[in-house]
Amino acid sequence: MQYYKMNTKLNKPIIDFGYNLSIDHGVKMGRPLVLQFTDSYYCAISPMPRKSRIDAPGALHHIIVRGIDQSEIFNDNVDRNNFIDRLGRIIQETKTRCFAWSLIPNHFHLLLKTGQVPIATVMRRLLTGYAVSYNRRHHRHGHLFQNRYKSILCQEDAYLLELVRYIHLNPIRANIVKDITALDKYPYTGHTVIMGKVKNDWQDIEWVLKLYDDSLWVARRKYRAFIQKGVSQGRHTDLTGGGLIRSHGGWAAVKEQIEKKHGLLAKGYDLDKIALKVSAQMQLKPSEIWAQGKERKRVNARSLLCYWAVRDLGISMAELSRHLKLSLSGVSLSVKRGEKMAKDNGYKLVDL
Repeated sequence: MQYYKMNTKLNKPIIDFGYNLSIDHGVKMGRPLVLQFTDSYYCAISPMPRKSRIDAPGALHHIIVRGIDQSEIFNDNVDRNNFIDRLGRIIQETKTRCFAWSLIPNHFHLLLKTGQVPIATVMRRLLTGYAVSYNRRHHRHGHLFQNRYKSILCQEDAYLLELVRYIHLNPIRANIVKDITALDKYPYTGHTVIMGKVKNDWQDIEWVLKLYDDSLWVARRKYRAFIQKGVSQGRHTDLTGGGLIRSHGGWAAVKEQIEKKHGLLAKGYDLDKIALKVSAQMQLKPSEIWAQGKERKRVNARSLLCYWAVRDLGISMAELSRHLKLSLSGVSLSVKRGEKMAKDNGYKLVDL
């Protein structure tokens, strides 16, 4: 709280002056300020309280942290190794799961799943400790990171493969390495750990690779092919919106999704009832949906089933994998295909 003398006698209640308010004394903030007049000539200035992060045990977060004024936060390999050591130690101590990460000179990406400690606490420890160490080493003062870090709560399972690829391709997009062969050797991304070129004991590579195959060698080959395919695809807008729940939406978006799920459960919806809905929509017998085969109509029906099951009922892709006898990557692709089908054709599990 800071106090300032006013030039004019005022007698007003709390006023919200909005964003980026500047005052002669040097106060400038990127969020609303509240001015409360304590008497005729003085007012107390304080920032509006921030909205709390969306988080819960098991929540999947895509985190992006940038340097202030787009400045570098990693000057050399000493900085990068320092950051990785801190990240690994904190990940293990908090039992947070890390699926992907990538260091770029002026920013970094993390894909984390909340464990026993809130992500906000994990990030506070990581950013504060690294900033103090960086400033001391480079004889500088002041903030190192830009405002508040960006955290996007991601749809459980469904976008994991795409997010891992998106994050691990950042060094190519940033022109740090020129191609997939060079990326295989770049030590400052989780890609090299998944490929077995670099080892650490804190990145969860087993879960990622199992999405491709149970065989380690086959899984790595399929994973690399998936990464390579993404090089020519450019940026995906759906990885910063669409199927993801943005942090600035607050708990309202999450609350709506939870209420929808419990509403469907209360109406008796389960996997079998979804299958009946799909069979009616696609004019197939329910048994044909569960049967294996690559006929277009059957594939489309399974895709719609996967989409509604994952998005509306919150059924895990692992459970669908067992029921449909598909790989986890196959279920993931089915969810995306089903989403497009539902949007293009106006299919709805329940009419509103």
